[in-house]
Amino acid sequence: MTEPTLKQPVIKQHGLVIKTHSGFYTVQTDQAKYICQLRGRLKDQSKRTELCVIGDRVTFEVNADGSGAIEAVEPRERVLSRVEPSNFAGTSTEREQIIIANPDQAIFVFAVANPEPHVRLLDRFLIAAEKASIPSICICANKVDLIGEEAARVLFATYEKIGYPIIYASAQQNVGIETLRERLHDKISVFTGPSGVGKSSLLNAIEPGLARAVKSVSLATTKGRHTTVNSELIPVIGGGYVADTPGIRSLGLWDIEPGELDAYFVEIHPHIVECRFSDCTHVDEP
Repeated sequence: MTEPTLKQPVIKQHGLVIKTHSGFYTVQTDQAKYICQLRGRLKDQSKRTELCVIGDRVTFEVNADGSGAIEAVEPRERVLSRVEPSNFAGTSTEREQIIIANPDQAIFVFAVANPEPHVRLLDRFLIAAEKASIPSICICANKVDLIGEEAARVLFATYEKIGYPIIYASAQQNVGIETLRERLHDKISVFTGPSGVGKSSLLNAIEPGLARAVKSVSLATTKGRHTTVNSELIPVIGGGYVADTPGIRSLGLWDIEPGELDAYFVEIHPHIVECRFSDCTHVDEP
């Protein structure tokens, strides 16, 4: 008489999504990494946003071959996102593109010269981060060796005055590098800014080889459409992860109505209750 085959118990694990690529997700647990895919029922959910991204915490089952099947994505504490760019200039798909889920902090890198700082784009980054309620938001003013720290402080004086921490940095002169290294320690950080501001040089100065690892991800990400198909959290020596992004040329604010925009300017927010106009645009009103 043949003995009945005992069904193997299903092993459920919890982990952090550290890489996404064409429908495959690398999930890091305390013990190992697993390459996972989403269960079919998860794929049937809303397509207005991304179902699983770097920074997500997930529950998954381990298959007999060692791969995994993601059963559930835990509710996100916060997301840094934008309107997904379209192939056609000036248009969007009205779909949310999530840059990262559950970041502990955002470091926005802008050069003080070469290229000149695009402060309106910086404002958009800050608004997106404020809307996401990211606990720690920092501006890195890079390439201070080109104009000197005193002149750099003049350029970013407004942001310093309203309370944003600013790290004045130069990879060439090793300025601000230790401060950046300390900020990245034991945190999940998004490290982003426009093209040409020197993010790779800073990452190389912080940790040799870090920029090279990030660049290989960024090159794959920028192929074809601007939709992110390959994202990765890069581990930092001593603990933590950094998610660098390709240079962002535009940042369409997601799910923000004009009437609520004032709530995300930190210098205006405390005074909203004092305004006598309920729909104030802060442009034409007395």
